[in-house]
Amino acid sequence: MAHILIVEDEEKLANVLSEYLALGNHQTTILLDGLNVIDTVKEQDIDLVLLDLMLPGKDGLTVCRELREFSDIAIIMMTAKVEEIDRLLGLELGADDYICKPYSPREVVARVKALLRRTNNTQEKTPSNVLELDNDTYQVKVYQQVVELTAIEFNLLKILNKKPGRIYSRSQLIDLVYKDNRIVSERTIDSHIKKLRKKLNAISTENELVQSVYSVGYKLILI
Repeated sequence: MAHILIVEDEEKLANVLSEYLALGNHQTTILLDGLNVIDTVKEQDIDLVLLDLMLPGKDGLTVCRELREFSDIAIIMMTAKVEEIDRLLGLELGADDYICKPYSPREVVARVKALLRRTNNTQEKTPSNVLELDNDTYQVKVYQQVVELTAIEFNLLKILNKKPGRIYSRSQLIDLVYKDNRIVSERTIDSHIKKLRKKLNAISTENELVQSVYSVGYKLILI
């Protein structure tokens, strides 16, 4: 049983989603605005947030950004605004998936199930025959072969490895790698990623572990 937080200002729709998720053996909590989301996630054991984009009190993008400041909790954005800029902005802030309105409750349940399965899988230890990171020595093994990385390359790979399959934007990677708030361009991140991918691809010639997502960022795929 997973605990799903539904943040949706249309009460009838929120209740329908809750009923369908309950049929899937999930516990649900409903919030009708964005004001108390952060406190609820901090105080309760929430596994996934269904987050509407247009909310009273505090909009969904703001809530998403604030959640990502302290948590990697799974987030599915629900939105009637399908413009590409909104989608990219959502990814920039760290949403894991999107559902566009109008949608069927069954589709929402299916998306929730898929994301929870993916999240649970990535919380398990990475198989040692694919990728192994040693935080003490900064040593990386790919399919049991040692790959020599710089400190920046190691930290980039470590971040991507936290949630394989999740897209990290360049600006997110800058914030996570450079904790001293130095000014770093996105081209610098691209350069480090390019070198990292070249080193990994020299070992994994068939499977590209670090993949680029056009106009958005990068993700790690473990096969």
